Amino acid sequence: MASRHLSRSIAMQSLYEWDFYGKKPGVLEKIVERNIKEFGPGLEDKDFVRQLAKDVASRLDDIDKIIKEAAPEWPIGQITIIDRNVLRIGLCELLYGNKEEVPPKVAINEAIELAKSFGGDSSGKFINGVLGTVYKELNSK
Repeated sequence: MASRHLSRSIAMQSLYEWDFYGKKPGVLEKIVERNIKEFGPGLEDKDFVRQLAKDVASRLDDIDKIIKEAAPEWPIGQITIIDRNVLRIGLCELLYGNKEEVPPKVAINEAIELAKSFGGDSSGKFINGVLGTVYKELNSK
């Protein structure tokens, strides 16, 4: 598994756990550190995991608002925790990330791959649909 993909997987698993247990302040950092030790002992860029999880958490309200607008038929609470956090990572990279480091299509593709690996049968299509909608909206402005 490529280093960045593994980093995103660890960030997603950390955000999943944090979300599952109520998004308590100050807990995400501990979860991320534990998951880096458990799932990424030889990981080259551990700071990427930390920064991605931190960026998602710090922009959570804005990202969730965008999800609500892009998928109005799916209230945030009804989206599975996996899909919700994959969307959050994808949107964070798509909207707020360094486009030279992670081009928009790479951010979308990586989110789809995470959804296929960790989500249900239709997760990849769902993630692709929501992120594709946001991407098209960005490019129409």
